Amino acid sequence: MKHNKVGSVMTTEVVRAEYGTPFKEVARLLGGHRISGLPVVDEDDQVIGVVSETDLMIRQAETPDPLEPKRRFRFAVVSRDARKRAVKAKARTAGQLMSEPPVTVHADDTIVEAARTMARHHIERLPVLDEEHRLVGIVTRRDLLQVFLRPDAEIRGEVIDEVLIRALWLPPRSIDVSVVEGVVTLSGHMERKSETEIAVSMTRQIDGVVAVVGKLTYRLDDSHLQPDEQPLHGVTDDWLRKL
Repeated sequence: MKHNKVGSVMTTEVVRAEYGTPFKEVARLLGGHRISGLPVVDEDDQVIGVVSETDLMIRQAETPDPLEPKRRFRFAVVSRDARKRAVKAKARTAGQLMSEPPVTVHADDTIVEAARTMARHHIERLPVLDEEHRLVGIVTRRDLLQVFLRPDAEIRGEVIDEVLIRALWLPPRSIDVSVVEGVVTLSGHMERKSETEIAVSMTRQIDGVVAVVGKLTYRLDDSHLQPDEQPLHGVTDDWLRKL
């Protein structure tokens, strides 16, 4: 089964900064291009960090107000985050402002992998790297959502080709496949229960599928058999062991 790659939806014209890019220039780049963050690269175009609007806000928020009374010095344990904020409060360049290490993806990663990375790190954009770890693009949440714009007919064709024919070795019309607004309904009779589970599980993995409604029946309940006792064929062996 083929997943759309990050490289197919990324933006190749990337707004970027270098380590020595001045603070105000970073602010101009973010404001002028209406973006919330940008990668910082070295002389080899490798990403060494990322500067976000939040980093700039920390810089401003931590800058002492000359009209505010000075606080008395107190001995305290300074956390790692506090030290980082103190450094950013005095930052004058992108390199001093940036957050590191950067969270990135590669152009040949799948859209699903990129979405999981964004969700795990609670970020909205990711620098995209090539096989030599150089910056080649940027991908945002909006870019990844393009996968859900796939036409229903295209999704249906992939279910039939990748799941029914290639994985389960079934005739293309043996199972009825209908797709409405990304919701796939599978109807029909199959030989084994394990095959119905594989069909539903693989269909869920297809790009653009919102949900799967399984209306599949089966002749043989093979769920009680051990994996090495099950008569498997095609790529169903691997899929059954993943269920």
